[in-house]
Amino acid sequence: MSAPDARTAPEFGDIVVVGGGCYGSYYVRQLRRARAAGVLRWRRLVVVDRDAACAVAGDAEGVTFVARDWTLFFNEYLATAASRGAAAVSGDAIVPSPLMPHLMSHWLVSRARARWPGRGIRIAPLGDALDVPWQRTGDDGTHYVSFATWECPINCVEPRTCPHTRGPRAWSLPMSVRTFVETARLNGRRIDGPAVFHCAHRAYGVGMFDVADVIAADRLVADAAESRRAEVLVGTVSHCHGALAVLELAAP
Repeated sequence: MSAPDARTAPEFGDIVVVGGGCYGSYYVRQLRRARAAGVLRWRRLVVVDRDAACAVAGDAEGVTFVARDWTLFFNEYLATAASRGAAAVSGDAIVPSPLMPHLMSHWLVSRARARWPGRGIRIAPLGDALDVPWQRTGDDGTHYVSFATWECPINCVEPRTCPHTRGPRAWSLPMSVRTFVETARLNGRRIDGPAVFHCAHRAYGVGMFDVADVIAADRLVADAAESRRAEVLVGTVSHCHGALAVLELAAP
């Protein structure tokens, strides 16, 4: 088999890894392996963790380590990305942690409140359930969903044949979320979007979603709620698991 051609390997700008503990250190290790194999390249690998003594902080060679709260980091990082525009950040990506809160919906709410001070903005109930075997609503209103009723390994790339069932993976949350929105509209509920951040496998068991998609979602919220009440469904999902939130914006 011929060696990978570095000229054709995907090239990223920033890759931002959420967390520098057990999950984050695993992702960094896998990304380093992928780069050494010529599978992908990047300009900057950023790891964010509030613990300055986390695992990655002790092995930060080639890593820009940021000791900061995740929400505070993304408030600044994504605001800067939004000012540059989606095209300028087209090569940037985020590696989420399985245990993180729904950081992207939190940022979109923060952006909306800054854009329209004093306007009623909240995370609203999802309402009807998705057609998935497992779902639960968290304390902050985030609706967690999964097609798996078992524990999946961290390095599962969600192939077409499910490693657990050993049968075809006949499900995909991005499609299910869009179907949920279409059904809601048919039933008279006006939901904009959905803004779906699809965490897809990129290399060596590491999933990412694009920063440009988050910036586009911010624009979607701004346009949808500029002159009317709006509900925008936001989801950070893989094929099998996801976190969903409905941003409800009162009429101006």
